[in-house]
Amino acid sequence: MSKKITIAIDGHSSTGKSTAAKQLAVKLQYVYVDTGAMYRAVSFYALRENLLAKGSLDIEKLVESLPDIHISFKYNKDTDRADVYLNGENIEKQIRTLEVSGIVSKVAEISEVRAKLVEQQKAMGEEKGIVMDGRDIGSVVFPDAELKVFMTAAPEVRAQRRYAELLERGDDVSLEEVLENVIGRDHIDSTREDSPLIQLPEAKLLDTSKMTREEQFELLVSWAEIAVEKA
Repeated sequence: MSKKITIAIDGHSSTGKSTAAKQLAVKLQYVYVDTGAMYRAVSFYALRENLLAKGSLDIEKLVESLPDIHISFKYNKDTDRADVYLNGENIEKQIRTLEVSGIVSKVAEISEVRAKLVEQQKAMGEEKGIVMDGRDIGSVVFPDAELKVFMTAAPEVRAQRRYAELLERGDDVSLEEVLENVIGRDHIDSTREDSPLIQLPEAKLLDTSKMTREEQFELLVSWAEIAVEKA
């Protein structure tokens, strides 16, 4: 495929967005950007700097700190993926914990945080040939994307997937904790005032509840090929 398009993949947490988006980018030889990892990086910064007290996030201090937060992606040849760096430090493993998952939706609610990261995301996609996943990619970051996809799955299915990932990492969590986190993030992501998670009318729905990763990937590739032909 010679023409380059912009592909926006939005959806709920633990639907396999990042895996699918990365695979698609490799197939198309496009740039892949995990925007969720960017919000996780800011969340990790807040935790490290003790900006949470009794479960309450110090939004004012976090906003004041934004000029000091620099997020980048660097290719890791050992894992064949792009790791997330915060101010030059690789934090790929640290941002995937349940602790970070527990506050990332709250951090993403902050308008100043969203404005800073959306600005960076828009700049990344100026040349097209990009696959980006998140919560507001099709609605805010790339409203003119040639292909928009909305990924979802039943909360119980997503919780089980996330639980298995965390156990494999060695984290000490329960399935109940993970399900509670998944449902809580869904509510915050879908009801926030600034750039809520929504399924756009033009977005293709991909419900992964009963689909294998191979089936998801094949469908995405077919949609991308059609979108390129129409571009």
